[in-house]
Amino acid sequence: MSTAQMQLAAGSGLASLFFFLMAVAVLALLAGGFWMNSRIKYREPPRPRPEEQPHLPPGGAVHEIQESREPTEIPQIPKGGRALTPYELTNMHTRPSATKTRPRWSKGTSGSFGGGGLGAH
Repeated sequence: MSTAQMQLAAGSGLASLFFFLMAVAVLALLAGGFWMNSRIKYREPPRPRPEEQPHLPPGGAVHEIQESREPTEIPQIPKGGRALTPYELTNMHTRPSATKTRPRWSKGTSGSFGGGGLGAH
Protein backbone atom coordinates (compact mmCIF):
# COMPACT_ATOMS: atom_id res chain seq x y z
CA MET A 1 0.00 0.00 0.00
CA SER A 2 1.16 3.45 -0.73
CA THR A 3 1.27 6.27 1.77
CA ALA A 4 -1.74 7.98 0.15
CA GLN A 5 -3.83 4.84 0.47
CA MET A 6 -2.82 4.42 4.13
CA GLN A 7 -3.87 7.98 4.92
CA LEU A 8 -7.23 7.51 3.21
CA ALA A 9 -7.86 4.21 5.04
CA ALA A 10 -6.93 5.58 8.46
CA GLY A 11 -9.88 6.89 10.47
CA SER A 12 -9.81 10.57 11.13
CA GLY A 13 -10.25 12.07 14.55
CA LEU A 14 -12.99 14.28 13.15
CA ALA A 15 -15.43 11.34 12.75
CA SER A 16 -14.73 10.22 16.33
CA LEU A 17 -15.33 13.73 17.59
CA PHE A 18 -18.62 13.90 15.63
CA PHE A 19 -19.92 10.63 17.16
CA PHE A 20 -18.84 11.72 20.65
CA LEU A 21 -20.69 15.03 20.29
CA MET A 22 -23.79 13.21 18.99
CA ALA A 23 -23.73 10.90 22.03
CA VAL A 24 -23.44 13.90 24.36
CA ALA A 25 -26.37 15.57 22.57
CA VAL A 26 -28.54 12.44 22.95
CA LEU A 27 -27.67 12.23 26.66
CA ALA A 28 -28.50 15.93 27.07
CA LEU A 29 -31.90 15.37 25.43
CA LEU A 30 -32.61 12.42 27.72
CA ALA A 31 -31.60 14.40 30.81
CA GLY A 32 -33.77 17.32 29.65
CA GLY A 33 -36.71 14.93 29.22
CA PHE A 34 -36.33 13.60 32.77
CA TRP A 35 -36.04 17.15 34.12
CA MET A 36 -39.16 18.27 32.24
CA ASN A 37 -41.10 15.22 33.46
CA SER A 38 -40.16 15.93 37.07
CA ARG A 39 -41.37 19.53 36.73
CA ILE A 40 -44.72 18.36 35.31
CA LYS A 41 -45.12 15.72 38.06
CA TYR A 42 -44.34 18.33 40.72
CA ARG A 43 -47.23 20.53 39.50
CA GLU A 44 -49.80 17.70 39.61
CA PRO A 45 -52.11 17.46 42.64
CA PRO A 46 -51.07 14.86 45.22
CA ARG A 47 -52.57 11.39 45.19
CA PRO A 48 -55.68 10.99 47.36
CA ARG A 49 -55.12 9.72 50.89
CA PRO A 50 -56.92 6.53 52.03
CA GLU A 51 -59.59 8.53 53.91
CA GLU A 52 -60.33 10.48 50.70
CA GLN A 53 -61.05 7.31 48.72
CA PRO A 54 -64.68 6.48 47.82
CA HIS A 55 -66.56 4.34 50.33
CA LEU A 56 -69.57 2.02 50.10
CA PRO A 57 -72.96 3.62 50.75
CA PRO A 58 -74.39 3.14 54.26
CA GLY A 59 -76.84 0.51 52.99
CA GLY A 60 -74.04 -1.65 51.55
CA ALA A 61 -73.23 -2.49 47.98
CA VAL A 62 -75.78 -1.66 45.30
CA HIS A 63 -76.84 -4.75 43.40
CA GLU A 64 -78.03 -5.19 39.85
CA ILE A 65 -81.76 -5.27 39.21
CA GLN A 66 -82.99 -7.46 36.38
CA GLU A 67 -86.40 -6.61 34.98
CA SER A 68 -88.16 -6.51 31.66
CA ARG A 69 -89.11 -3.05 30.48
CA GLU A 70 -91.55 -1.92 27.81
CA PRO A 71 -91.34 1.33 25.86
CA THR A 72 -94.13 3.86 26.08
CA GLU A 73 -96.34 3.95 23.02
CA ILE A 74 -95.68 6.48 20.27
CA PRO A 75 -98.53 9.00 20.13
CA GLN A 76 -101.09 8.24 17.39
CA ILE A 77 -101.53 10.90 14.73
CA PRO A 78 -105.13 11.67 13.75
CA LYS A 79 -106.02 11.18 10.10
CA GLY A 80 -104.87 14.16 8.09
CA GLY A 81 -102.74 15.39 11.00
CA ARG A 82 -99.17 16.55 10.82
CA ALA A 83 -96.45 13.93 11.32
CA LEU A 84 -94.35 14.29 14.46
CA THR A 85 -90.71 15.23 14.08
CA PRO A 86 -87.97 13.37 15.97
CA TYR A 87 -87.59 16.41 18.21
CA GLU A 88 -91.19 16.05 19.35
CA LEU A 89 -90.57 12.41 20.32
CA THR A 90 -87.83 13.11 22.85
CA ASN A 91 -87.80 11.73 26.39
CA MET A 92 -89.61 8.54 25.49
CA HIS A 93 -89.53 6.63 28.76
CA THR A 94 -89.90 2.96 29.55
CA ARG A 95 -91.97 1.29 32.22
CA PRO A 96 -91.67 -2.05 33.99
CA SER A 97 -93.28 -4.88 32.04
CA ALA A 98 -96.35 -6.63 33.45
CA THR A 99 -94.84 -10.03 32.58
CA LYS A 100 -91.75 -11.14 34.44
CA THR A 101 -90.54 -13.55 31.74
CA ARG A 102 -87.64 -12.51 29.62
CA PRO A 103 -88.31 -12.15 25.89
CA ARG A 104 -86.79 -15.02 23.91
CA TRP A 105 -86.01 -15.43 20.26
CA SER A 106 -88.02 -17.77 18.12
CA LYS A 107 -86.87 -21.37 18.21
CA GLY A 108 -84.25 -22.09 15.56
CA THR A 109 -83.12 -18.50 15.07
CA SER A 110 -79.98 -16.83 16.27
CA GLY A 111 -81.72 -13.64 17.31
CA SER A 112 -79.69 -11.41 15.04
CA PHE A 113 -79.76 -10.46 11.42
CA GLY A 114 -77.32 -12.52 9.39
CA GLY A 115 -76.53 -14.83 12.29
CA GLY A 116 -75.93 -17.75 9.94
CA GLY A 117 -78.82 -19.89 11.11
CA LEU A 118 -81.58 -21.31 8.95
CA GLY A 119 -84.12 -18.98 10.50
CA ALA A 120 -87.66 -19.75 11.58
CA HIS A 121 -89.49 -21.99 9.11
